[in-house]
Amino acid sequence: MTRQPDAPRHVVSSGADADTVVRRLTRDGWTVREGFALPDPAWDVTSARLVLHGRITDPENLQLAVLAAARGAGIVAVCDAETQLGRALIDDLTRLGSVHLGPGGQSAPAEPGDTVADLVPEQRALLDRLAAGDTIAAAAAAEFLSLRTANRRIAEARALFGVRTTREAVLAYLRQRRTP
Repeated sequence: MTRQPDAPRHVVSSGADADTVVRRLTRDGWTVREGFALPDPAWDVTSARLVLHGRITDPENLQLAVLAAARGAGIVAVCDAETQLGRALIDDLTRLGSVHLGPGGQSAPAEPGDTVADLVPEQRALLDRLAAGDTIAAAAAAEFLSLRTANRRIAEARALFGVRTTREAVLAYLRQRRTP
C-alpha cells in the first residue's frame, strides 16, 4: 500500500499569501476549493488530494477547517496567528501534524534547525515519558492515546530527528531540549 503524503496545513496572514500557497499546491497536483465545507460524503478524503482554503473569521469556520483537516483535506487558512482565533486554529491543527505559517512553508513555531519546535505537543509528552523510563504503551496510556497513535507519533518524531530507533529519537530530543 502506497502511503499518501500528509495533507498540507498552512496558516497565512493575507489573501495574497494564500494565493501564493494555493498556486504552489495546484502545481504539485492538489485539487483546490474555496471554503472549508467538504463536498465528499466519505470520511477519509486523503486520497482525493483536496485542499480547502479561505478566511477564518469565526469559531464556526475554525471548526469546519479543523474537521476538514482531520478528515485528510489540506488547509490554507487566512487568519492572524496572533489573535485568539488564530492561536486556537494553530493549536488544533498541530494536534494533527505539522502546520506551516506564511507562504514560505516554515513549520510553526520552529526556529531554523530546531527539531524540538517541530514536534507536536503529544510527541513531546511521549518523548518526555520515554526519557523518564516509561514504555510506549505506558506513555500512551498516561497521555490518553491509543497505542497505535503513540507509535505513529513516535515514528513521526524519529523521522523529524532523522534517526532509526526510538532510543536515538529520545536521546536527540533530550540533547536539543537542553540546548539553549
